[in-house]
Amino acid sequence: MILIKSKKEIDYIRESCQIVAEVLQLVKNRVKPGITTGELDEIAEDYIRSNDAVPAFKGYSQGGSPAFPATLCTSVDEEVVHGIPGDRVLRNGEIISIDVGVIKNRYYGDAALTVAVGEISEEKKRLMKVTEESLYKGIEAAVENNRIGDISAAVQSYVEAHGYSVVRELTGHGVGRFLHEDPQIPNFGKPGTGAKIKNGMTLAIEPMVNEGKYYVSVKQDGWTVFATDRRPSAHFEHTIAIIKGKPEILTVC
Repeated sequence: MILIKSKKEIDYIRESCQIVAEVLQLVKNRVKPGITTGELDEIAEDYIRSNDAVPAFKGYSQGGSPAFPATLCTSVDEEVVHGIPGDRVLRNGEIISIDVGVIKNRYYGDAALTVAVGEISEEKKRLMKVTEESLYKGIEAAVENNRIGDISAAVQSYVEAHGYSVVRELTGHGVGRFLHEDPQIPNFGKPGTGAKIKNGMTLAIEPMVNEGKYYVSVKQDGWTVFATDRRPSAHFEHTIAIIKGKPEILTVC
């Protein structure tokens, strides 16, 4: 069931999303060769708690998975999503996808971005650019009376036109009183299919794009999803609300 939010509820979600956006910018500015993913995680958790909010991912479990142990998902190079922060030292030339969720006043915000570590190759720059642009193509399609499939098709067509692959096993989602709500929002699909987009919907749109094939695998930690062909992957995400027929991005500073 897709939950339609009231103005008050959207305001609560917007407050959580504001903290999410601030965390992402804070962590982005701290990414450099030599820092560990665990250090980035500590920075994020400290900031979230200083804003009287709670890290949404820490302790999260779904479908019998082990509880996620950290505040951020930190996914490096071929890791697509759900990488667990720890003692991994970031190296020049890598890219890192940073995903964070926040709960405040019982409502969630969720967003992600991919960041260069030092100087990266032109190929990785292009992958990041196309992935981020595909997110905005999806957001542009999220207008009243369109359908979820219009978002999916917009992302897929843009990504594939540039020679990349969209991950198919993972999707965007509704967000609000729960971190993952209906509808699921695949990054591939056909225009004119799926649920109709209505005012009051709050959606997390999140293209996950592989440089190579779209196939993914999961590491033994039960969380980290990586490109099976071990080629780089990028991830960008915003939470949006449909207001007066149009998408408003909530996860911006």
